[in-house]
Amino acid sequence: MSGRARMALCAWAATLMASCALLPLVDPATWIIQAAFLLAVQCGVGAAVRRVPLARPLTVVAEALTALVLLTLVFAREQSFAGLVPGPDTFRHFAELLQQGGDDIARYAIPAPLESDGIRLMLVGGVLVIGLLVDTLAVTFRSAAPAGLPLLALYSVAAGLSEGGTDWLWFLVAAAGYLMLLLAEGRERLSQWGRVFGGAPRSPGAEPARALAPVRTGRRIGAVALGIALVVPLALPAMNGGLLDGTGGGVGSGGGGGGTISAVNPLVSLRDSLNVDEDRQVLSIRTESSDISNLYLRIVSLDDFDGTTWKPSKRKITAVPDGAFPTPAGLGPDVERTQTRSTISAADWYAQDWLPMPYPPSGVDVTGAWRYEPVGMTLVGDHGQNTRGLTYDVTSLEVRPTAEQLAAAPRPSTAMIREYTELPDSLPAIVSDTAREVTAGATDAYDQAVQLQEYFAITGGFEYDTEVQVGSGSQAIARFLRDKQGFCVHFSFAMAAMARSLGIPARVAVGFAPGSPQADGSVAVGLRDAHAWPELYFEGIGWTRFEPTPNRGSMPSYTVPDSPGTTLPDAARPSQDTSEAPAASASADESCTAQDRKELGACASESPQAALAADDDGPKWYALLAWALAVLLVLVAPLAPLLWRTRQRSLRLGGGARARGRGPADAAARTLAAWQELTDTAWDYGIAPQESQTPRKAADRVVRLGRLDATAAAAVHRVADAVEQVLYAPRPRPVTGLTEDVLRVAAGLRASAARGGRLRARLAPRSAVRVTWAASARWAALSRRVSAARPALRRPRDRSAES
Repeated sequence: MSGRARMALCAWAATLMASCALLPLVDPATWIIQAAFLLAVQCGVGAAVRRVPLARPLTVVAEALTALVLLTLVFAREQSFAGLVPGPDTFRHFAELLQQGGDDIARYAIPAPLESDGIRLMLVGGVLVIGLLVDTLAVTFRSAAPAGLPLLALYSVAAGLSEGGTDWLWFLVAAAGYLMLLLAEGRERLSQWGRVFGGAPRSPGAEPARALAPVRTGRRIGAVALGIALVVPLALPAMNGGLLDGTGGGVGSGGGGGGTISAVNPLVSLRDSLNVDEDRQVLSIRTESSDISNLYLRIVSLDDFDGTTWKPSKRKITAVPDGAFPTPAGLGPDVERTQTRSTISAADWYAQDWLPMPYPPSGVDVTGAWRYEPVGMTLVGDHGQNTRGLTYDVTSLEVRPTAEQLAAAPRPSTAMIREYTELPDSLPAIVSDTAREVTAGATDAYDQAVQLQEYFAITGGFEYDTEVQVGSGSQAIARFLRDKQGFCVHFSFAMAAMARSLGIPARVAVGFAPGSPQADGSVAVGLRDAHAWPELYFEGIGWTRFEPTPNRGSMPSYTVPDSPGTTLPDAARPSQDTSEAPAASASADESCTAQDRKELGACASESPQAALAADDDGPKWYALLAWALAVLLVLVAPLAPLLWRTRQRSLRLGGGARARGRGPADAAARTLAAWQELTDTAWDYGIAPQESQTPRKAADRVVRLGRLDATAAAAVHRVADAVEQVLYAPRPRPVTGLTEDVLRVAAGLRASAARGGRLRARLAPRSAVRVTWAASARWAALSRRVSAARPALRRPRDRSAES
């Protein structure tokens, strides 16, 4: 096999090995077989073109066209000419698939199902693009070391999205592929000098001798690259979330087998939205229920608590069941229930991904692409499906447990307790201490739950305040319990956390409180009816609603054991302030204006941390420092040439220590520095220096190409004469005014240049490339010193032993 062919094969293998880091993100992983085949075809075309041979740019173009044709054949056959030649429709179809893939990436949880053509195009197309870059750098341009950058980018994207403890394995696989590529390049370069020497070993235990300098160089480069890949992430702030993270939306796809789901937190900027003067109707309901005070519409449940906020867990989803839904988890046959039917119509502007329904639903009749999450008994839209302008029918159960049934509920299963009582270690002790203090006289879990509810809603002295600055982080609930001010999210989150600390399974439901009856018999649900409430689990009854928030909704009758069938009288509850009501998540369309966002807080893509995230404790100091350095680098990097030239000019024309000296050596240094500044200034205006010319010839060239006037031309020649005196005269005569002459030359060059040339010379001076030359020289000197310290590695081998 020729060296070029071996390099092409190694480039193909290295790209696939780095692509393995993407395997945990998609299920099944069969896409990599297709990607491997298409990449092999692409690399094969490149190898064939290089044997012709064609110019290097034409080789790259040939491989790029091959990739485009292959993607057209696989993903856009119907939109192309003869199923192979891409046309305008092909590119439009690619754009649609990429948009669909982007939506699916934001919606699916890990691992995302492979049925999505958009995700598959992103995966396969991404591998082909990375493979093209690697093949171009390593094989076409014979520089394997820079090919590690696209490989590292591919691995970094996968590592940033993946979860679990196998990231190190994929890193080793990708690193092995890169090192293999470097070693192949070393062997290829060695082959340019002759054959790879091999033969009998010099001693019984010795390896065959071979020229190792290029291999050793490749190993060094690989070690540096791997070190950077390992060390640099440690200096960067942690990125919570990602394209496929749990805080992103997620739906599975159809076919019964489902996928996984991780929902967007459906509350948006509540604190800003609660004070709106204008309410907007979100839903209109016509229901058979005789008690609309219990007609809560549930969007999603939040059951994963990380100490900062609550969010939905990732769940498997399936197709929407035909007919009746399964019986809700934990609901026994002895609990009274009534089935009721409701017709719900969503506003044309309200585009919620989750279907608002009474809980628990027993059936739904809805059009569109919807999927069913059985744990929360919720429906979520698939591939962009939402509630905009939708009308649907929901059959639900009105469950009426009694206080006695709740009090007599047996202990939940171990699995239920383990999953729904989990609390982070960072939760302040005040949460559990307050829970035990409030429920000190309780005899059972139900009594504890009622006392927690009354503590927040009645006896604890809490105030409903939509402008409170509670904050987030591990101390957020502690602040809320101390300051006793907040709105529905704070109350529900705090009660759920305290219930879990007592061993009661708890979660938080998000949706709408009962709306307002209308003259036509319907019920109008507006933005101000958006609400969050805790749900506690009781064996035999299931998930049960509680209402700890003052002025919101209604306390369930089963939480008042002395008065079955009633709620607490209005006098027992704090006065209601109708100006403070939460706003729902309105995944409105992308045309939502800034004014809409300000007034309604319900724009489409907003999904900030809902509850205790109003006033964050902030990231750790080292994260802030890292991001500040990153921002500084982004801002300063474009100005680096300008800053470097400004500093050099200052040093050369009087700012340096040598310029302040008065001896002959200092005078010579000042003269040479002025000449270097003059030639660099000319270079900035497009007159590149020619080191082989004498100062006089160089001065003539600057005057001619720079179209300098007489004053500037005389200044150039005066500086050149001074340089000749320093270089050639036995006793150089003193020369003054060199700084002024250099400034005159700069002014002349600036006057004769066009506006674009002046801007280029100012903002992106060409002479700034000298800083890279200086760095290269320092690196070369360092390498020589290191090599000198290791003479054994530099000593030529005795070829007589190799013959």
